[in-house]
Parts: sequence; C-alpha cells; structure tokens
Amino acid sequence: MAALPRLVCASSVVLVVWAGFCSAVCVEVPSETEAVQGTHMKLLCISCMKREEVTASTVVEWFYRPEGGKDEPIYEYRKTNHEFPSRFSGRIQWNGSKDMQDVSITVLNVTLNDSGIYTCNITREFEFEIHRPLFTSSRLIHLTVVEEAGEDFTSVISEIMMYILLVFLTLWLLIEMVYCYRKVSKAEEAAQENAADYLAIPSENKENCAVPVEE
Repeated sequence: MAALPRLVCASSVVLVVWAGFCSAVCVEVPSETEAVQGTHMKLLCISCMKREEVTASTVVEWFYRPEGGKDEPIYEYRKTNHEFPSRFSGRIQWNGSKDMQDVSITVLNVTLNDSGIYTCNITREFEFEIHRPLFTSSRLIHLTVVEEAGEDFTSVISEIMMYILLVFLTLWLLIEMVYCYRKVSKAEEAAQENAADYLAIPSENKENCAVPVEE
C-alpha cells in the first residue's frame, strides 16, 4: 500500500496546507536542551503517524537517567496518565495532543539535579483487519539545567552588528552634514563675490551690460 501524506502535528508548530482542502502536516521538532533553574521546561517529543487512515492505540513511556546512572521510569501514558514515584513526583505535567502524535511532558520548577538524559518511548499498535503490527520509536533529550540564563550567541552578534550599524550611520550623517555645510558656504561666498564684483562696476558700464532687446 502506498504511504499517504503524513498527518501534521507539532506541539507549537502546526502547518496548514491549502490545496482545494485543508490538511495538517506533522513536523517532528527537536526539543530544547537547556533550562534555567526554577522555570518550567517542556520536553518536546513528537512522533508522526505513518498512516493517517489507520486507527492505532498509543503507549508512551518517559524515562530519566542521571549522569552515570541508570534509566528510571518517571511517567507513562497508557489510556490514562500515570506518574511514577521519583524525584519528579508532583512536578510532571502532561502536554500531549489528542491525536497522540505530540506526547510531550513539562517538568515544573526544574532544579540543577534535573540535568540528565530523558528518553521518550512511543509504541503504536495499528488495527489492521488481518494483523495488529507494533511500531516503536524513541527520542533522547540531553537536558542541562543552569542557574541563570546565558545570552544567546546569535543575539550577542546581532546586538554588536546593531551598534556597528548605528555608529556607521551616525558617521555617515555627520559627513553628509559637513559636506552640505561646506557646499552651502562656498555657494554663499561665490554669491557674495559676484555681488561685490557687480557693485564695483561703474554705473555707465552697468547700463552697457544690459542685454539689448530685439524688436
């Protein structure tokens, strides 16, 4: 059977394509990997379904592994939500979508001890007439928790470029003002010299300077 277009779904990114009808497109967006202590961190896990016409049951398992430690279950979705007793007890919030293509969770009030590797396992059982195949996929998120938010390198470069541009525009404006001032000054000096020369001409010569009018 030919694969049909992928169904769209992304927790914060949803693209709508119009071609005589509207259809969603699933975009598997990677999760952010740095969080600031005391904030809420959304661990993004998106798994697009292969066949939008097939009904499937989905099981989601979230694991956490501290550095140098072993995987421990922290959250599970199997028709209902279930939070395992762990360091995250009471701090995990389900952020999955109704179609179960976005199966993200949010860790509330992250601490420095929450740094580590988070694993999102998705198991889908498709309901075909003859058989019920299982498809599994996993997402790894290497999360680092910092005490304070550091400046993004791109934003720093943009800020530097902005200041350079402002300095350049200021210098260019000053040069243009000086150039215009000198040009106006020269024009005024030339006008004054012409006026002085004209006033220095005797009266009779001024009459001779008049342009004759042809009849």
